[in-house]
Amino acid sequence: MITIFTTASKYICLLLIVLYTYCNFRYLSIPDQEDANALCGWQFRMILLIHFLCNVILYLKTGETLTVLFYLLQLAFFIAFVFLSRAVYRNVNRLLLNNTCLFICYGLIMLERLSVNKAEKQFAIIVISAAVSMVIPYLIDKIWDMVGWRYIFAAIGIALLGMVFVIGATSYGAKMSISIGGFSFQASELVKITFVLCTAGMLSKAESFRDIVITSLIAGAHMLILVMCRDLGSALIFFLAYLVMLYVATGQKLYLFFGNVAACGAGVLSYFLFSHVRTRVFAWLDPWADIDNKGYQITQSLFAIGTGGFAGLGLYQGMPNKIPIVEKDFIISAISEEMGGLTAICLTLICLGCFMQMMIIATYMQSGFYKYVSVGLAIEYIVQVFLTIGGAVKFIPSTGVTLPFVSYGGSSLVSSFIVFAIIQALYIIQGNEDEAETEINEMAEDEAERELYGEADEPSEEYLDEDYDANAVLDDIPEEYEDPEPDQGRGSRRRRRR
Repeated sequence: MITIFTTASKYICLLLIVLYTYCNFRYLSIPDQEDANALCGWQFRMILLIHFLCNVILYLKTGETLTVLFYLLQLAFFIAFVFLSRAVYRNVNRLLLNNTCLFICYGLIMLERLSVNKAEKQFAIIVISAAVSMVIPYLIDKIWDMVGWRYIFAAIGIALLGMVFVIGATSYGAKMSISIGGFSFQASELVKITFVLCTAGMLSKAESFRDIVITSLIAGAHMLILVMCRDLGSALIFFLAYLVMLYVATGQKLYLFFGNVAACGAGVLSYFLFSHVRTRVFAWLDPWADIDNKGYQITQSLFAIGTGGFAGLGLYQGMPNKIPIVEKDFIISAISEEMGGLTAICLTLICLGCFMQMMIIATYMQSGFYKYVSVGLAIEYIVQVFLTIGGAVKFIPSTGVTLPFVSYGGSSLVSSFIVFAIIQALYIIQGNEDEAETEINEMAEDEAERELYGEADEPSEEYLDEDYDANAVLDDIPEEYEDPEPDQGRGSRRRRRR
């Protein structure tokens, strides 16, 4: 009976994640905001059902009552996080909110299957990070003009990376983390945010080529320290984010060309300078030649993905623990093995949907600074997703970066929450401005009607006259009160910025 339930639950979860992914992209084509929100409501129900079925399987496989308590705590978090976000910020982007919950859901399920202790630590960090992220939209709305802080952000970023270079702990050939008071954190995850903020501020104030050079030097200082720390994955994320932001700010394709040439040259140079890069490239080119040593991690990842197939083996039916560092760099391989390649594909598409949402929000930002912020964070997010999943499936050499919200790691989790909170803040502020503008337009229309028809409750005899020409009166309406798009209501305004 248990086998029948677990098998049926596996296929139900597959169906639900496919439907969720469809809704993720269907959301973009719905013209009315209320209908789109209703779709998001169904998405959230799908998340809760997937979460329930998977936790039932975890309980049936382990028999631990702690699993039930942990499930109830997670359920309370999901409900509180979504409804508090909607209550505090009525214009919150519900699609990004749902996607955040979905990623956390799959991450916690797989981590609990791999290591209960790590899942509990991850959940504690999730709760704290979510609470902090709730305040960020309010702070950005109050501060708003953060361009003046651009040099402060640059100093913070360079200082943190400098600390990593001086006192950072070396892990797998690279200096990435700092330990203070028994706690360790990966500074580059936080610097990703300050880097985008300082770069966006400088580009928004750039008026000459000299300003571009100064901005490039400060951005280059970040990347140089990362290279000296041998954290080449983060250096690549920073570089691509800066290159795209520079192109959006200037519109010069020549910058893209020279940037790509420089990236290729840096990649070749790093191959000859760093031994751990040569090891990863070797494992990528032919992992089967040294399957017990250099190619062990990637071959185990490929075995897991191939064994799981499209439907997956089911929770506790695979052997994801054979993959080294599976809970971080190769979490997508574990998900693919036990929850299905179809689930992994859907999660990848949902990540792409988040990137599209971020870029859409960027296109409707009137402030150049916040437009560049949205673009920079979006590029960092999608490049990190590409590096993680691409490395797991042997599309590119492994870079050691994590999958946002899904992989185990406190620094990555905090950084992901902050990134999504900043994007939400921009969406919320733009939504509030849209509503205020719509209200002003409606008041102007009401005022025009009162000036035209007067305040009388009953129409005058002039309007009751059979020879009364209504079209002639409409022609006399001043141009400033005319609506150039009479069919664009509030729902349409919200649709355009979505």
